Amino acid sequence: MTDLEVVARGMVGGGRSFEQLRCHPRLPLVACSDSERPAVHIWDYGTGQLRELGSVCFTSNAYGDALGWERAERTPAVAWHPDQPLLVVAGEDGLRQWTPAGISEPEGAPAFATYRSLAFSPDGQTLWASPSFRDEGDGWESSDVLDLAAGTIGAGPRWDTGVAQHPGGGLVATLSSDQGATHCLFARVDQGTAPAMMRPLRRALILDCDGYETPLFSPDGRHLAVRGNAYGNSVEVFELPSLRRVLATTLGDPSPGYPYSQEWLDQMRAWSRHNLAFGARPGVLWIATPAGALVEVDLETRQAVEHDVLTGSRLSALAATATGELLVAGSRGDLLLLSLLSGSTQNRTANRDTSRDAAAAFLETTAEVPDDGNDLETHLVLTDGTRTWEADDLATTTAASSTDPTWLQLQAAMNAAQAQCE
Repeated sequence: MTDLEVVARGMVGGGRSFEQLRCHPRLPLVACSDSERPAVHIWDYGTGQLRELGSVCFTSNAYGDALGWERAERTPAVAWHPDQPLLVVAGEDGLRQWTPAGISEPEGAPAFATYRSLAFSPDGQTLWASPSFRDEGDGWESSDVLDLAAGTIGAGPRWDTGVAQHPGGGLVATLSSDQGATHCLFARVDQGTAPAMMRPLRRALILDCDGYETPLFSPDGRHLAVRGNAYGNSVEVFELPSLRRVLATTLGDPSPGYPYSQEWLDQMRAWSRHNLAFGARPGVLWIATPAGALVEVDLETRQAVEHDVLTGSRLSALAATATGELLVAGSRGDLLLLSLLSGSTQNRTANRDTSRDAAAAFLETTAEVPDDGNDLETHLVLTDGTRTWEADDLATTTAASSTDPTWLQLQAAMNAAQAQCE
């Protein structure tokens, strides 16, 4: 069990709280998404203190009763530069850029593009954005690749939910969502080229339904966690390079099916959608709860230990810092920096070597999708963490049970119907 120590405590003014925390990958900075309105607040947690540095605000209209997709469409997307104290924010009024010097419009980027997801390339020279601003028809079918130095916008692969960079380098993960199923796609990243491109790989995860959050790699690169989905508070963790599922659980009661009870809907809303973090210690996942506690889950033994953090306050967001601490936000405006007293310095050093090996091992098990592979799904080798399907397998399967994922039942039914018509 890990001992926790409160290093610093802050209080958000004006009755606000934070619903998402995005830590800078190297610097002691965190972008905090406002729970009441489309705004992002930047805090510094260095020198053992928590202090607010500035905010990026869009229209002043509060979220009010907006829920689900209506709320998601108004929530700003953020991306930290990998090295510099620079945050790009996309909201309903376009793109903004924060630095310690102030707020401006990013050079080389379309000021009024309504992107829903942003990510910097590992070298910081390219901004990846989705959905495409270039495509006036269906922007969700592709993404934009913004070369910030040259001021050009090119075409990128389809993705829609964040980009997670593997700590070992050269590998990223993102999501391509559909109502029936979501693909967790892996991609090789071009090194030393401008603009940097994501090159989709054949091996991919398939997740039931849609509505997931950005995937999360562990610091040692050996695990990937996915939080979702639209119909339940699920958590799944997969091992790399095997993609074997090592944890699948539901937070709270499982979905009762439509029509949903008010009690179950309230439970869904009580659980934060951004409540997962990996600390520096390998093989441990942290989960923030509505009861004000952090749950420490050992992925090997499946043992869970609960740590009381905020009495009487729901934990509304959780994130891990670049140096291995945890940042926790509470629904009453608390912001806490927690130290994990478990040899984190030694863990971080070991994690660097392990993560490089994990990324290299995964890349050796797969290949890039051909450049002319316009129909991506026909090239994917899919796994749900327990079974694997080649594209041809899914095109011909006609058998599925009630215990199979929804997407597989639908695929089998469509194949069976098509076979009867031939």
